Amino acid sequence: MAAARLAVVAGAGDLPRRVAEQARRTNRNPLLVGLKGFADPALVAEFDGIELSVGQLGKLMQVMRKEGCEEMVFAGAIKRPDFASLKLDLKGIHALPKVLAAATKGDDALMRAVMDVFADAGFRIIGADDVLDDLRVAAGAIGAIQPAPEHWLDIRRAAEVAAVSGSLEIGQGAVSCDGLILAVEAQEGTDRMLARIPELVAEIRGTPAARRGVLVKRPKPQQERRIDLPTIGLRTVEGASAAGLAGIAIEAGGALIVDRHAVARAADAAGIFIYGFTPAELA
Repeated sequence: MAAARLAVVAGAGDLPRRVAEQARRTNRNPLLVGLKGFADPALVAEFDGIELSVGQLGKLMQVMRKEGCEEMVFAGAIKRPDFASLKLDLKGIHALPKVLAAATKGDDALMRAVMDVFADAGFRIIGADDVLDDLRVAAGAIGAIQPAPEHWLDIRRAAEVAAVSGSLEIGQGAVSCDGLILAVEAQEGTDRMLARIPELVAEIRGTPAARRGVLVKRPKPQQERRIDLPTIGLRTVEGASAAGLAGIAIEAGGALIVDRHAVARAADAAGIFIYGFTPAELA
């Protein structure tokens, strides 16, 4: 008996394609739903999907039921919408007070409220890593390069700051160099955060010729782990390399890597490490 169709609700980035391709390979016949303003329209067309506004909750449910979707996965980056100008259908209007109340508590609470709307309607929400079982980061080095003993000061320092930042719903990442915090991720995202580092004075940062400093990404303490886990890919490696960093550390079991083998090859070629750390290693 064929599995029920899987609805892939797509935001920005490479992750939606990876999830949809794997769902297709495993005979899940994915229904690709691109969120307007976020998803790549070419991806939606490739999978013969549909485009909807983030406020068309009722329309999305109607389409999923018609297409036989019992499960759904949110994949890709989605920024907080402008609620004042959001296009809403009747279901969206009905859910809006609950969603707005949750939004005042942060992005994680906001996403939980949206997921609750779909769960209450009978849909099962799964994580991208439930579809791509090799996506979640394992403990240890990803690639040939290990962090040196001197890098652990920066791994622990940036991990500490990222945990505090995450608890305040600011972001999931931070960069430390010799114990000095160079950058904290906020709404601009990891790529733009990394792009700021070469603008800092040379004395406090590394360079591609003399690498120093570490990017750490980890989940928020209150993270809804079926959605919006920290994710790295080739662009993260390219950004860390251009910023002169020595490596990237991500929490084992709490982050995702898109195209692991390509990412490992790129990190090795750049001379930087990628490492999945465990909580015990931060002690």
